[in-house]
Amino acid sequence: MSRSGVSAVDEITALIHEYAFRLDHGDLDGVAALFAHAELRSTRGDQIRRGVSEARTLYDPVIIYDDGTPRTMHQLTNVTVSVDVPTAHARSYFTVLQVTTLGLHPILAGEYRDRFSLVDGRWEFTERVFDPRLFGDLSGHMRA
Repeated sequence: MSRSGVSAVDEITALIHEYAFRLDHGDLDGVAALFAHAELRSTRGDQIRRGVSEARTLYDPVIIYDDGTPRTMHQLTNVTVSVDVPTAHARSYFTVLQVTTLGLHPILAGEYRDRFSLVDGRWEFTERVFDPRLFGDLSGHMRA
C-alpha cells in the first residue's frame, strides 16, 4: 500500500481511466500530458511517438464538436495490472461509443497494453501500445 492507503494497482487503474475521461471531455492536451515520459505505438504501424508534443499529434485528427467534446465515451474493461515496483504493466480492452446523427453506436474496439514506472512516488506511463481490432464508422470521430 502507498502512504495514502491506495494500492499501486488502484493508482495505475485510475491513471488508465484518466486517459478515457480526458479524451471524452475533449482535453486533448491533457491526454498528451499523460504520456510526457512515454512511447506510443500502434499495432497498425511502425511509428513511435515520444513525449507530450509527439503524443499530441496522435490526437490532431480527433473531431471536437461545439460542446467541446468528441461526443465519445470510452468503455474500459478487463483491466489487469501487474506490479513489480518500480515498474508495472497493464492490459485492458476499450470500446469507443459515439453519438452522431445516426444515434449511439460503437465505432472502435481493441486493447491497450501499457507499461508504467514509479517516479518520485507517482506512477507514470512509459509505454502504450494501441491494438485496435474492431472498426466501425470513424468518420464522425477522426478526420481522414
